[in-house]
Amino acid sequence: MRFEKESPVSELIQTVPHIAFEVKNIDKEIASHNLKVISEPESNTEGIRVAMIEHNGAPIELIEFEINK
Repeated sequence: MRFEKESPVSELIQTVPHIAFEVKNIDKEIASHNLKVISEPESNTEGIRVAMIEHNGAPIELIEFEINK
């Protein structure tokens, strides 16, 4: 990932590589596990939601794919 000098994205996300986990429901995962959110759930692409959390000092991406109804 590349970031502009004045990017509003968390420095942790900009400087530390991360892994991603697919989850069925981002909101439920965050609420039920009391996760430290560093980037709120958002959707920049139709059918996909992502959020970034911090765990033990590392960024982790949670990704949710909407199932076609």
